[in-house]
Amino acid sequence: MAARLVAYLVACIVGVTFIAGLIVGAQREDDGAVDLIVINGRVYPGTGDIELAEAVAVRGNKVIRVGSNREIQRLRRAQTTVIDARGGAVVPGFNDAHAHFISGGLALDQVSLLEATTLDDIRDTVRVWAEAHPERDWIVGRGWYYQPFAGGLPTRQLLDALVPDRPAYLTAYDGHTGWANSRALKLAGITRRTKNPANGIVVRDPRTGEPTGVLKEGAMQLMRAAAPQSTREDKVAAIRAGLGEAHRFGVTSVQNAGGSPEDLQLYDELRKRGELTLRVYQALSANASLTEADLDRLDDVRTRFADDPLLKTGAVKLMADGVIESHTAAMLDPYANRPSTRGAPNFTPEQLNRVVAMLDRRGWQVMTHAIGDAAVRMALDAYEAAAEANPAPERGRRHRIEHIETVDVADIMRFGALGVIASMQPLHGLPSPTPDDVWSTSLGPERAARGWVWHSIARGGGRLAFGSDWPVVTIDPLMGLHAAINRTTLDGLPAGAWLPAERLPLRTAIDAYTRDAAWASYDELRKGTLTRDMLADLVVLSEDIFELPPARITDAHVVVTIVDGKVVYRRDSADATTTH
Repeated sequence: MAARLVAYLVACIVGVTFIAGLIVGAQREDDGAVDLIVINGRVYPGTGDIELAEAVAVRGNKVIRVGSNREIQRLRRAQTTVIDARGGAVVPGFNDAHAHFISGGLALDQVSLLEATTLDDIRDTVRVWAEAHPERDWIVGRGWYYQPFAGGLPTRQLLDALVPDRPAYLTAYDGHTGWANSRALKLAGITRRTKNPANGIVVRDPRTGEPTGVLKEGAMQLMRAAAPQSTREDKVAAIRAGLGEAHRFGVTSVQNAGGSPEDLQLYDELRKRGELTLRVYQALSANASLTEADLDRLDDVRTRFADDPLLKTGAVKLMADGVIESHTAAMLDPYANRPSTRGAPNFTPEQLNRVVAMLDRRGWQVMTHAIGDAAVRMALDAYEAAAEANPAPERGRRHRIEHIETVDVADIMRFGALGVIASMQPLHGLPSPTPDDVWSTSLGPERAARGWVWHSIARGGGRLAFGSDWPVVTIDPLMGLHAAINRTTLDGLPAGAWLPAERLPLRTAIDAYTRDAAWASYDELRKGTLTRDMLADLVVLSEDIFELPPARITDAHVVVTIVDGKVVYRRDSADATTTH
């Protein structure tokens, strides 16, 4: 018995000594010089901690410690960059889980109507921009809302009056409807005899049959034959411009919802030059005609752009339907203000099941654009069928539905049950530009009351991933956070909030832009939280947003953006100081 006790005692001493050695080793590693520290902050690591930390230490491109000012300050050396947060919040870098980055960059050099919420605003914005750019052969842009126009749609005659001397073509804020003047229609060869293309509508005057200037969904492609197309150089310049815009708002990662292999090559060109200061997860696009040969080509692209912290692919984007405002979103029941249609999906259920099963079998993540409740159900059904038909991929399934503007009650709990990610854009979560608009009247009150139900999905065990859909709306995550936690406009409308039960706690909303967005792109082991050995992507804000009243969260702005341990944006402000 004595011998056994001695053996136990020896084993205990060895174990304690081993653990102590590990602790001391970790402390010694922390005691080394660090390259950057952030102090005097209100640090939210994104790990569920109740108490906020004060400071962060970075060595190379990794976070090595989060703690008190005293703990982090002792790591400072002569070469250490010190960022004083001056009491502002410090959060993981924002990860925009749904964007169209090249389009966003291109839009920075076009007419923007995102701030034009009235017909007079639209007239003034287009006229002033056209007069300021006499050198442009075409006037192109985007961002108009449906609400200011009688019947929800503009006319070519209105645009003719604004741009009488050149062709003009403006895309709606949602990217699903085009507005052309008469010169643009003529150059594109669009007449009363033009047939509607697949999944598209050339809107016509019911009296004359002449095109009104509005092109819905697939009909927008008819304009490609005439409208100026962006060159490779244009797109590279757009990415560069987009990097600055993203960093200005604290965005350190972006997930592009659809695109081509050529897009990846453009990003790779900048990566090789050391100019890509944003982490990019690029989805590729496919449709109902997908074949095994197409999949082979997609697999080749995935092999060339495999898992990498800076640039990769691994997802395929499908477009199940359109949008509610133009009555092209697929609904279970007819539209309230157009009972003759439910919207036509771009896939039959059989086609969607087939394509999803093919992609799932090859280990692709599927991102399905589904806005109407019928399209959402089709996507959930397709994911469920694929899981039943195929063995689980090696990395697991993380299929996603993008947008989910309205959903049937019976399908809300299926997100959690099936493990489907709800990829949503909070700033869309108010019918734009104001409540009781085209979106709401198209659905009717019952379905409008199931609009953007992110809280209900999360409560049912579904995982949220938040993004912007830029350039549909601003890429600014603080604007998205405002919508997520308040469900009101910046002016506080509607009073009492729109569907207030769907508001989220601030930390949950931040997680959806950081930790859970990283999960949505299979990156949760390297980014999305401020913890040891995670990539040093973080944002310093001017205010402590955890103490601000929810309605004032946009009083804060980004002071410093850090990507890969390097400062990529610093606002000229007394709110923070950077020293060595």
